[in-house]
Amino acid sequence: MADTPSRPAIPAEEVPPRTRPSNYPEPFASRMAGREKRPLGDFFGLGHFGVNLTRLAPGAISALRHAHSEQDEFLYILEGRPTLVTDAGRTPLEPGMCVGSPAGTGDGHQLVNESDVEVVYLEVGDRSPGDRVVYPDDDLQAEWVDSAWRFTHKDGTPY
Repeated sequence: MADTPSRPAIPAEEVPPRTRPSNYPEPFASRMAGREKRPLGDFFGLGHFGVNLTRLAPGAISALRHAHSEQDEFLYILEGRPTLVTDAGRTPLEPGMCVGSPAGTGDGHQLVNESDVEVVYLEVGDRSPGDRVVYPDDDLQAEWVDSAWRFTHKDGTPY
């Protein structure tokens, strides 16, 4: 996490975007092309939850479709019209709509920008220890170990 800034408030666009677009190993990391995250929570030194201002270019996805064991997630759509993809199907979203993904449900979720304009949203998640993530559509799983994600194949072999 970054040191606490000297200013108590700044425009969100002044928070630098992540230099590394994804923590996923290849071949998954390259699928995050067109996604930009500005880690607002990290910028202010928040330790109990994260907040990202995220932009998706046309054709981009928010993440691989995934479900957390311990972390709740919340999304608030600011601009654009993404599609929410869950186990229940596809739900069109628009500005002002929000999505809550409670931990432990096993319901994989992701946003897909199938439009020709950029999507902008706020993403909020807690930082629950012991979190595990399953990716129902990909041979990937993740575990939060020693303050870092450890990615393995579904059979447990490392990437």
